[in-house]
Amino acid sequence: MSIASNVKKIRAEKGYSLEKVARLADVSLSTVVKIEDGTNQNPTINSLSKIATALGVKVDDLLQK
Repeated sequence: MSIASNVKKIRAEKGYSLEKVARLADVSLSTVVKIEDGTNQNPTINSLSKIATALGVKVDDLLQK
């Protein structure tokens, strides 16, 4: 699984919208959208860390294959 599919899966499990993740992570909505749709396949560790925290998981959970 890719970062995109991991973020999408975890977000769906939590029942969070893209907007909610962006707000909780304090990143732009476009950042979350681009990571989740695979447009940004190499997001910064800072963005991933913020998104992981917002989702209540570890960065490793987002990076797992």
